[in-house]
Amino acid sequence: MTEGPPNQSEILRLKKEKIIALAVELSESKEVFPFPGIDREAYATIKASEEEDPGYVTLIDELIERFKNEGMRVVLGKYPASGNVFIVPAQSNNVIDDNLFPRHLQVNEGMDERLEELILLVKNIV
Repeated sequence: MTEGPPNQSEILRLKKEKIIALAVELSESKEVFPFPGIDREAYATIKASEEEDPGYVTLIDELIERFKNEGMRVVLGKYPASGNVFIVPAQSNNVIDDNLFPRHLQVNEGMDERLEELILLVKNIV
């Protein structure tokens, strides 16, 4: 019996596994990456929710400034197998308040290939 092409759930499972593998590699390396910028749509969405719930999290403009000054790191959530991946300023230990998701980031020419792949994979899942 020959197997047919993978079904949608199998494709999603494989993408999630790849996302987790990339995130683990980048997180464990503790590498600091230059901030590529935030996607305009993501910025607008975050800014709108910030105005609805003022004081709830670090203000997006302050966070972006920190990313520009410090660079950024990839970190995993409390349960890495869930696929929760966060981007935090390089000097932050506050994943709860100081995070963006990979899907919020722009992809730039010359950026680390693993980081670019992570961003693109996440954007395709969400």
